[in-house]
Amino acid sequence: MRGELDFCNFLGAFIPVIEAGSPIVVLAGINIGCLEFFAREGIRHIADLKGRTIGLRAAPVELLKLMAAEVGLDPVKDIRWVAASDGGADPLELFVQGKIEAFLGFPPEPQELRARRAGHVILNTTTDRPWSQYFCCMLASSRDYVRKYPVATKRVLRAVLKAADICAAEPDRVARRIVSGGFAENYDYASETLRDIPYEKWREYDPEDTMRFYALRLHEAGLIKSSPNKIIADGTDWRFLNELKREPKT
Repeated sequence: MRGELDFCNFLGAFIPVIEAGSPIVVLAGINIGCLEFFAREGIRHIADLKGRTIGLRAAPVELLKLMAAEVGLDPVKDIRWVAASDGGADPLELFVQGKIEAFLGFPPEPQELRARRAGHVILNTTTDRPWSQYFCCMLASSRDYVRKYPVATKRVLRAVLKAADICAAEPDRVARRIVSGGFAENYDYASETLRDIPYEKWREYDPEDTMRFYALRLHEAGLIKSSPNKIIADGTDWRFLNELKREPKT
């Protein structure tokens, strides 16, 4: 959140930087789910990961910390982390080879692990509560951009939400476009991802509920000090979303 992007869409990074005073504003929820927690045999629950090693490539470490805290683990003391950003061996390959006990996957990683028959899923944020009841990806912008360019902001949000509708209605067509555009290499993985994620939920779920849920969990875990109400007051603007929801579907 250094001002290098006009828009971004990862929820896990928003709340701590909002508390820190970063001038960003969350505009809408985009989709739920997509992250899956894989583990080796003998591990059935996240609580079983105490003293174990967890790998991740693109998945948000903030969410992993929340998942650990949710079951009473100290994410700093009780778990060892291996991240792709560390610059060492590939965490996914370490998991496949049995050298680490768990892996938090972000598409297309879960699809690849299933295809390679590596481990089993102990948590799926698309289907498992409480995570499945809230957005995981939300669109945010800089407050200055929203103030200066309200028309452009609304157009960007409309385009993103329209894209979500197309993903829900025509997943195979979108998968082909993603692969042909060079955004993904494997059509089967892309198609599976698009079919599994309920992109249409942006019309049904309340993004403010999501902000409150994650802010409360971060507060309880000692990762932020601000109350959910302050985070929502300082870092959200639902005007454009509410206007777009009143527009007729096309």
